[in-house]
Amino acid sequence: MNSKGRVLVAMSGGIDSSVAAVLLHEQGYEVVGMTMKTWDYASAGGSKKETGCCSLDSINDARDIAVQLGFPHYIIDIREEFGDYVINHFTDEYIAGRTPNPCVLCNTHIKWDALLRRADKLGCDLIATGHYANIRQENGRYVISKGKDHHKDQSYALWGISQESLSRTIFPLGQLHKTEIRQMAMDRGFDALVKKAESYEICFIPDNDYRGFLKRRVPTLQAEVAGGEFVLEDGTVVGKHEGYPFYTIGQRKGLGVALGYPAFVTRIEKDTNRVILGNYEQLARNGMNVGKLSMGKYENLHGRPTETITKVRYNDPGTAATIEQIGDKMLVKFHAGVNAIAPGQAAVFYEGDDVIGGGWIEASFNLED
Repeated sequence: MNSKGRVLVAMSGGIDSSVAAVLLHEQGYEVVGMTMKTWDYASAGGSKKETGCCSLDSINDARDIAVQLGFPHYIIDIREEFGDYVINHFTDEYIAGRTPNPCVLCNTHIKWDALLRRADKLGCDLIATGHYANIRQENGRYVISKGKDHHKDQSYALWGISQESLSRTIFPLGQLHKTEIRQMAMDRGFDALVKKAESYEICFIPDNDYRGFLKRRVPTLQAEVAGGEFVLEDGTVVGKHEGYPFYTIGQRKGLGVALGYPAFVTRIEKDTNRVILGNYEQLARNGMNVGKLSMGKYENLHGRPTETITKVRYNDPGTAATIEQIGDKMLVKFHAGVNAIAPGQAAVFYEGDDVIGGGWIEASFNLED
């Protein structure tokens, strides 16, 4: 019997999760591989062929690694739970005038729950993924922190995982750089993994055309929302648009409006089907409300305004902010204006490299000077 215990590894078929499984196998864990089928590309109706984490090729690539190293590999079909929750939420959020983040939602509500349920059935104490992040125990809490490779860090997408789930989670790649992982794959003869293109699009929108996806998902939507007004911050109407769900805050391209200066979507008004445009300076906000909190490093921050670096999107370097917990929401006061804060996206609060917690952006505004 292996001394380190039995671990269920989420394997997408890509280089990161494959190397994570290999490393754990070499470290003496009893590895069980699992690939999740989350979405059917055929039903997405997009123009691009099936690629990424759910394709047959990826499932086969994950299985090949398991066969070569001699550990079991399972495929689980979570299309129903994924579709009902993640895709319905994605559609509903755009129709509500917000900008969803399905990858964070999937991590939080689908993947970890699905993995832990299967881990229990298979007698696995732990689960592991190929995320670039670290986890440690401190003061009775499980704390997620940034991966050593800050360029690949994925801690932003993990803030919503419960303390209970984190108590059984390991991230084998947390202390490694991408270059080291590529080298490890080469050294072990997995050349095909190194050459494999990485996918960054939303898994159920492989052609990256979310507008087309929404139109196929809700066939009546286009007719219902077409012909709304583009309006400037002072109320001047400057054109017609295709419908508020087809725009996101911060968007500049594809507006079809010439104002003589670069125009950005600064606000979306669902009830009036108006899309508000402004210049770059008018995009900035220095306050926001964040709800549906999930706290990490600290159980709560009641009565303790805290200095943080707060990120409002995945590739955001973050901005210094004071956060103040009021009930089950967080008031965020940025120390400088932040552009394109989109309700529906995740906000994540950092103390150094540690994740204090996160939540969903409900509204942004400018605080009184």
